[in-house]
Amino acid sequence: MLTEPLPSTLDLRKAAARGVSVKGTLKALDLQRFRPLLADDDALVQAELAFSRDEENRFLVTVLVAVEVQVICQRCLEPMALYLEGENTLAIVWTDEQAAQLPRHLEPLIVNEEAYSLWDVVEDELILALPPFSYHPLEECKQIQIESDFSTSLPDQEAGEEKPNPFDVLAQLKPGNKH
Repeated sequence: MLTEPLPSTLDLRKAAARGVSVKGTLKALDLQRFRPLLADDDALVQAELAFSRDEENRFLVTVLVAVEVQVICQRCLEPMALYLEGENTLAIVWTDEQAAQLPRHLEPLIVNEEAYSLWDVVEDELILALPPFSYHPLEECKQIQIESDFSTSLPDQEAGEEKPNPFDVLAQLKPGNKH
């Protein structure tokens, strides 16, 4: 497990030209967009960024992220552990036109300044790695337990008892239907 902190910024062009790899950790607490999606912010994110150039001389960065976080189960609204990992290769570009010309297998990373935030790149990948909805496994979910307790505590309706149809009153009001 990595314990060295991930640098916050780096000149991505120079890193790609030199074939640099950077790895380290950062706290979920420091990721302002990712943090509100968590049940607690004690998680320690493992990140590795490998910079390179491809055969067409494009600047690339391969991002690997992994973290164990606490999120809220959407069924029972209780905290649950969730392991996230993601891998993506991004092409470093400077304009929207360059981004539009990339092949489909590459995602653009539009960079406006020399020193770019590595934390932002990692944070984007973590947000993309989150499932749209998080649920406990059925046997662990408290909502399922509450529902099953509730449904078993209802008194059974007696089999021979028939409920009256509420529309029978309307049938009596129908013209030509005399009782």
